[in-house]
Amino acid sequence: MVKKKVVVAMSGGVDSSVAAALLKEQGYDVTGMMMRLWSEPGKEESNRCCTPDSMAQARRVAGILDIPFYVVDAKDVFRETVVQYFLDGYSRGETPNPCLMCNRQIRWTFLLNHALALGAEFMATGHYVRQRTTDNGRYELLRAVDYSKDQSYVLHVLTQDKLKHALFPVGEYPKPEIRATAERFGLPTASRKDSQDLCFLAGEDYRNFLQRNAPEILKPGNIETPDGKVIGQHNGLANYTICQRKGLGVASPVPLYVITKEATRNTLIVGTTEEMGVTELSVRDVNWVSGETPSEPFHADVKIRYTAKEVPAWVMPQGENQASVKFDAPVRDATKGQAAVFFQGELMLGGGIIQ
Repeated sequence: MVKKKVVVAMSGGVDSSVAAALLKEQGYDVTGMMMRLWSEPGKEESNRCCTPDSMAQARRVAGILDIPFYVVDAKDVFRETVVQYFLDGYSRGETPNPCLMCNRQIRWTFLLNHALALGAEFMATGHYVRQRTTDNGRYELLRAVDYSKDQSYVLHVLTQDKLKHALFPVGEYPKPEIRATAERFGLPTASRKDSQDLCFLAGEDYRNFLQRNAPEILKPGNIETPDGKVIGQHNGLANYTICQRKGLGVASPVPLYVITKEATRNTLIVGTTEEMGVTELSVRDVNWVSGETPSEPFHADVKIRYTAKEVPAWVMPQGENQASVKFDAPVRDATKGQAAVFFQGELMLGGGIIQ
């Protein structure tokens, strides 16, 4: 029997290493592939996704597993799409999540196309998420067995066309078992630490990156209360986050928090605890994983950022790629540029960008 060919997107970390090992053990014809991503000149050693050390680790894992290993140059397309998305988002007063664009355009378009060109039927990643196929042949995405590591939030961008080529081997296991599996296979990545930083920031504060690459974003402007009273000056909207309390630089007898950022006026709006929170928001660029827009409003658990806890809400589809969300109770940290992702139990339905 001819083995099914799968390309594993490798990063030099434990999760993608174990994904490759598990698939080979299951009888697939496995090839490892790693992308060389863009880094600021002089910071190539610090880009966590493709440092020379990460590249060497991935190559070493491929050698232990006896699988072919390729490196794909993705520097230009990554800079033009992901990094530019990051800069453009901040210029609009948003707080963008570049991992969403990376998964949509780099990993699951650019790299998937390379995998298919190699003759692979599937591409696998080390994401903690599960997939199943319904009786009518539709692909569904489910939360990982290990909810503390679940990454379905960043994969809400996947379509049916992508999912038919996708494998997620580690989503069926808790993280400690993945590390134990790496040890069982003798992989050097077994004890490698996880990283949560954005790869191209090279471990530093995003504000420093913006200062070097888009200083025009950091223009000073007014700090106002919701009723329009000017109470201070900010030093660039990108330097502030929704719900931020400390470091506002304004005197007030009561605590003040960032409520919103108005990019058109370059104005930071701050208010009291009672003035915080929203009950509704609108979402653009919505992707429904099923490939079909729901015909009726539905109740769901909505996650409004990667680290947030889901909150109950009504989701009202509007056209093919828009939706409005009405929360059962006010939420405080809804942020333009982040994603709102919809769940019903373990099933992830889709999501889009908060606008």
